[in-house]
Amino acid sequence: MPSRAPAGHDRRPARVGCRAPCVAASRPRTRRMRLTPTLQQPDAAVGPTGDVDVSVLVPVLDEAAGIAEAAEAMLAQDVDGVVEFLFVDGGSTDGSVAILERLADRDPRVRVLENPGRTVPRGLNVGLRAARGRYVARMDAHTVYAPDYLRHGVERLAAGDVDWVSGPPVPVGRGRWSSLVSVALGSGLGRGASDKWGAEDGTGAPEELELTTSVFAGVWRRGTLDALGGWDAEWDVNEDSEMAARLLADGGRLVSRTEMAAGYTPRDSLRGLARQYGAYGRFRAKTFVRHPTSAGPLRVATALLPVVLASSALPGRPGRGARGATGAYALLLAGQAARTAPRPSQVAPLAAVLGTMHVAFAAGFLRGLVVHGPRRRALRASAPRPIVRPAGPRHAGTDRELAA
Repeated sequence: MPSRAPAGHDRRPARVGCRAPCVAASRPRTRRMRLTPTLQQPDAAVGPTGDVDVSVLVPVLDEAAGIAEAAEAMLAQDVDGVVEFLFVDGGSTDGSVAILERLADRDPRVRVLENPGRTVPRGLNVGLRAARGRYVARMDAHTVYAPDYLRHGVERLAAGDVDWVSGPPVPVGRGRWSSLVSVALGSGLGRGASDKWGAEDGTGAPEELELTTSVFAGVWRRGTLDALGGWDAEWDVNEDSEMAARLLADGGRLVSRTEMAAGYTPRDSLRGLARQYGAYGRFRAKTFVRHPTSAGPLRVATALLPVVLASSALPGRPGRGARGATGAYALLLAGQAARTAPRPSQVAPLAAVLGTMHVAFAAGFLRGLVVHGPRRRALRASAPRPIVRPAGPRHAGTDRELAA
């Protein structure tokens, strides 16, 4: 059945800037948190009224072009219980806030919050502090979710044996380059070749897969996020995967269910794609520095790709070897593009897309290792600490988020 609005809700939208100090644990974090048994207990401090079942956090920044349509789709979620939608604005200047405030005037489930820190993880922490639900979900303005996305996530968490439920991202191309990126991601040299994203195995996609590294947003018990300390505000990109690494290190379980697949539109230019994958690479390296098990040997080895390409200009034997490796790599890209491109005219552009993704990610990963590698101990020591909820309605966030 459709979600209900929180009881006694003031129809006026709330704009909240959360700057209060964090209430952190007074003793150091234990070496291994046993999350699941604790999370089976109800959260006694779910908010001022305690009448919300699911809080949906939506970070927003200059989304006026599509935020109304995206919000209406989110509000159509078919889930039992009371749901609130917290749109956290990071300083939009294009009228996004006005659109959301008009929506909040019409729908009591909508709240509009302020994110002074502007970045996505800071906004998520602002939303987490204001959230009143026993379950928390993250949704993004550029992603299309099935109407039963929340219901499937909550039902799976209710079984009590997992701590984080997500679904595979499904790229949906809308322009020339974004369509090619969608094809590339489903190819053998793209992310889509990995079973963990729900790739078909000949008999159809598996119903559920347990993840051991990265993740695509999802649904949590509120207690899980409190135990983890929320999102780390120093991770402008890859914030979900960094938090997933902390959960896995603490013995938590994370699953991806194909029934929770969500569509998103990739970048529609090579330049935008290169910037995106460069940032992905840098922050994946930063995550690897703090959590060495978050990336396998092949992922780490990708950092050598820009080194090999640059070495092609060297004279003598090193240069010849690098040029040979570069040529073999170019043939690999061309072969994959020829097998995968929908039309012959798209073979060369598709090879360019694959190469852009690989080289940008590898260069970003190498940069991340150089920038963050020597600070390995500091990165580990500064991870967010568990949040201790006070008896009152005020909700704290992570130490680092509030220090910003």
